[in-house]
Amino acid sequence: MKYQSKSKSKTKKVLKFVKKHGFLILLCFNIAMASFVAGVFVDQKVVGKRGTTVANSPKSDIDLTKLQEKVLSASGYTFKIKWGDLGQRMIQDGVIDEKKLAQAVSGQDQLPPEFKKYFDSSDPQQIELTQANAHFWVDVLWGLGLANKSVILDKGPMVEGGKAANFASTGGWTLGRKQPMQVYSKFSYTNLTPEQESIVQEIAGNIYRPCCGNSTAFPDCNHGMAALGLVELMVSQGFSKEDIYKTILAFNAYWFPKTYLDISYHFAKNGKDYTKVSAQEILSKTFSSAMGYSAIKNQVGTIEWPLLKQSGGGCGA
Repeated sequence: MKYQSKSKSKTKKVLKFVKKHGFLILLCFNIAMASFVAGVFVDQKVVGKRGTTVANSPKSDIDLTKLQEKVLSASGYTFKIKWGDLGQRMIQDGVIDEKKLAQAVSGQDQLPPEFKKYFDSSDPQQIELTQANAHFWVDVLWGLGLANKSVILDKGPMVEGGKAANFASTGGWTLGRKQPMQVYSKFSYTNLTPEQESIVQEIAGNIYRPCCGNSTAFPDCNHGMAALGLVELMVSQGFSKEDIYKTILAFNAYWFPKTYLDISYHFAKNGKDYTKVSAQEILSKTFSSAMGYSAIKNQVGTIEWPLLKQSGGGCGA
């Protein structure tokens, strides 16, 4: 009987404690269950050292090497285009100083033969883009976009407020013999018709870059100005809009390799083939702007891509 009395006493105490602290007990239970569920079902994010997340779950059947080859082919990206004497003209006009360009892309006073051919009389009929020369092309096309006569440069956001000289794509241009605003929208390298100018504006407004939130219609950094120059060159030679979007996407991918590899992984996780998604969609604000890519990055976590080399550099020369 004495044992029963103690048992009843303990039971009453437990019931009294539960009645008084029931909410806290339930809250702790819910937190514990939530943590358990998160650990079981969020398999695409594996917490690593120092709290980093890695989107390479053991359950993933995505081959990163094959996926990388789709975005950044080991053989590079080559497309036919009439380059002609464009490089020579930019040097003659003081837009580009050959020695400064050589120092920027190779650390030497002379351009390597694979770059020199775009500035001599060899008249190359194609552009070859690789991870190794991505920096060269962002600089050369930057000069083209900066100096080519353009409605976008003359009447767009770049000149609003009278501060055109203060952007990274203008004030940051140090690779010419003349000052940036001395060559800004000055030379008719592509001789666009009014109709072609409209096409350039349309395409440029649909192309974003992950270093900022602006489209190519507001080319305030080197990548935006380089993309503008390439769009203008392709429109002047009658390329289709589809071909232009595909080409700009290829250049963006080599300039921002990790960004587009992560985007390709995002598509793969959702059952889509990166190569079959339209280039225009990938270049849109949803995926290619700084904000769009940030959202993608939060979804896929940190991925260690194999064989990833240098990119097109930052937003300066």
